[in-house]
This record gives sequence, C-alpha cells and structure tokens, in this order.
Amino acid sequence: MATRVQFAHEMEELNKEVEEMGELARLAIEKAVKLIITGDYYLRDEVRRLDKELYQYEMRIEKHCTDIIALYTPVASDLRRVAVSWKVVEDLSRIGRYAWDIAEIAEVFDGQKFKKMLSLPQMASKVVGMVTDSVDFFTTGNATEARKLFDRDDEVDALYDTIFREMLTYMFEDPKKITVGIHYILIARYLERVADHACNIGERVVYMVSGERWDPSERKRKLPPANMDAGTYQREVAKHAREGKPSDMGDFHQHELAEK
Repeated sequence: MATRVQFAHEMEELNKEVEEMGELARLAIEKAVKLIITGDYYLRDEVRRLDKELYQYEMRIEKHCTDIIALYTPVASDLRRVAVSWKVVEDLSRIGRYAWDIAEIAEVFDGQKFKKMLSLPQMASKVVGMVTDSVDFFTTGNATEARKLFDRDDEVDALYDTIFREMLTYMFEDPKKITVGIHYILIARYLERVADHACNIGERVVYMVSGERWDPSERKRKLPPANMDAGTYQREVAKHAREGKPSDMGDFHQHELAEK
C-alpha cells in the first residue's frame, strides 16, 4: 500500500513539473514576441534565462521519468503518461529554444520596424494560447480538446502565409528594409514551428488517454453520413467499386474518431 501511495505521489509531482515547465515555455514565447514588438531589450536576458531554466527542467523531468519506471514499473495508462511526459518536455524545450531564436533576431532590427504588423501579434497570441492549452490538456487528460489544436494550427499557418505576403510587399516598396523583412518572416516561421510543437503535445495527449496512435492528417478526410452504420457503409463502398465509380462515402473509421 505504501508503495502505491508513493507512486501516486510521484505521478502527481511529475504532472506538476510538466505544468510548471509549460508555464515557463509560455512566458518565454510571450516575452520574445513582446521584445520584437516593443523593443524592450531588457526582455532579451529574460528570454535567455527562461531558455536555460527550461533546459534544466527537461533534464530534471527526464531523470524523474527514468526513476519512476525503474522503481515502480508502471503499466498501461500510467506507463503511457510517464512516456508521454518524457516526450512533452522535449517539445517544451524546443519551444524555449525558438523563443531564444526570436529574441536574438531583435538585435538586427536596431529600431527599424514596419508600420503595420497586425498579423504578427495576432499570430503570436494564437500560438501562446495553443502552448498554454496543450499543457492544460496534458495535465487534465482532455483528448477531445487536444485534437482541436490541429484546427487552430491551420489558422496559424494561414497567418504565416499572410505575413509572408505582407513582408514581400514591404520589401518591394523599400529595398532598404529587405534584411528586416526577412527576419520578420523568420520570426513568423519560428512561431509556426512553436504551434507545431503544441500540436505534437496534443497528439501525445490523445495517445496517453486512449492508447490510440492518431494520425492528425486524417481529420481532413471526408466523413460518411452520421446516421450510417458500419454494415451500410461497407455495402455502399462495395457497390461503388462494382460500378467502377469513385467512392464519395468518406472514411467510416474517421467518422468514429470524430465522435470521440
């Protein structure tokens, strides 16, 4: 009994450590973007400190995961949570590194800025929200909302495309700002990669909760009618195949995933 109680305590501590690391990752990205927008260069040292702290958290949590596996030999959902924790901290550490990359770019601006950059703060706000929520979904085991992170990632990708076009327009208008424009594009690219890491965390949450290796790319595949059972679906697909027609029935398995 004592061992089980101790194991439960260790799992709670692991959850807490990952949650704390997630908060540091959020702060790092938030401060890095604020540095770019406001030019408050004191924030550069803050981002650097957070990046180093995130690395220390990564090392500590990896060791904690190893100790839990060695001492308590967890199985099933407990083992998945430990394994996913190990992977999540890698994503959070990379988020911290991207924050530092953004902060380093601030030095090349030297006061040069474009007048209209509404898309970048909007993109940053969405990305910070995704990082915050992905960690929350991990700690609460919310696989349903974790799946929806990929829809939010589509919005971030669209904003990246908008920023890319904006920057090209500004650079054509004023060739002297080509260097600054390229670095703005880099910042947007780093933010897009941070959103991808938040999605990685979401995908891992789905696995942790359900044991399912979910392929996020399948969410865009056409779904069959909601009132169609598996038998009817298979008969309709077979009928289309006999008639040599392309099937427009969608993927029945994907329909089941959408309902989860």
